[in-house]
Amino acid sequence: MISRRQTLGLLGAAAATALLPATRQARAAATEFRIGWQKNGVLALAKRRGALEERLVAKGIAVSWSEFTSGPPLLEALGAGALDFGATGDVPPLFAQAAGGHLYYVGTYRGSSAGSAIVVNKDSGIEKVEDLKGKKVAFKRGSSAHNVTVKILRKSGLKIDDVEAVDLSPPDAAAAFKNGSIDAWSIWDPYLAIVEADPQTRVLSTAEGIVDSYSYFLANAEFTDANGQVIVDVIDELAKVGKSAQGKLDETVAALSEITGVPADVTRTALTRPGADLGSVSTITDEAAAYQQALADEFFSLGIVPRQLKTGDIVWRPKAS
Repeated sequence: MISRRQTLGLLGAAAATALLPATRQARAAATEFRIGWQKNGVLALAKRRGALEERLVAKGIAVSWSEFTSGPPLLEALGAGALDFGATGDVPPLFAQAAGGHLYYVGTYRGSSAGSAIVVNKDSGIEKVEDLKGKKVAFKRGSSAHNVTVKILRKSGLKIDDVEAVDLSPPDAAAAFKNGSIDAWSIWDPYLAIVEADPQTRVLSTAEGIVDSYSYFLANAEFTDANGQVIVDVIDELAKVGKSAQGKLDETVAALSEITGVPADVTRTALTRPGADLGSVSTITDEAAAYQQALADEFFSLGIVPRQLKTGDIVWRPKAS
């Protein structure tokens, strides 16, 4: 698992690389494909099976993996050139683009909106979303949970400024939630499924019917410009892994449970929520691109993202063969 110190090390290495033109030229040969991953979804399954290693070995490309607990630090490393590829929810790419990260949207997949929620302690006096006013609500700033929090609050007539937002990574938020130092936690699967299984937890509101669940595969722009066919091959292979996994759900539950250490019954809960589909991997669709631009416009209007973004400027599509 990548710590903050290790992340800074990756970024430092990327900064050093940027000063060496010869190193950049060597990267164009694509002898390594560096992936940032989180312990969930199609990427986790592909890692377990060695699917990408098998697909890329004929091209002379080795695959390396670095684990992250959320999207923002993953994309920070990717945009700086310390990684080549990774997957996140909808919000992290906005902050990465605003920060000038050199990255592209290269693929997308759909999840279940019910797999994101705001939870509270069972005995909490918070009975409805409106009761969160003035309360401590934890989520990782710049993550998909940031968007979920904004929209769940808005549906109940509240703004993000009406709560005390606490910026915590999922592991830190889990500890804070357990010891009662926060009032509510906005989180996604598999963390949601884990905490939801605790009888001391109550779901205040899921994102179902409130937020569309788009996630994205992103790639470093310089790597992609030089190695577009590698990206095409990787998205194609991930689509195959996803379709196979969706069609063999019992095997998939067991595999992801082994990867994450999350009990099989909890893993099954996450994989069988309404709309969950591991087989939905594709290159960027028009719908996914439009969704992301609308989100960028909204977050700029709310003052969350510091500048107006044209997300279409970094949407990459394969060249016609």
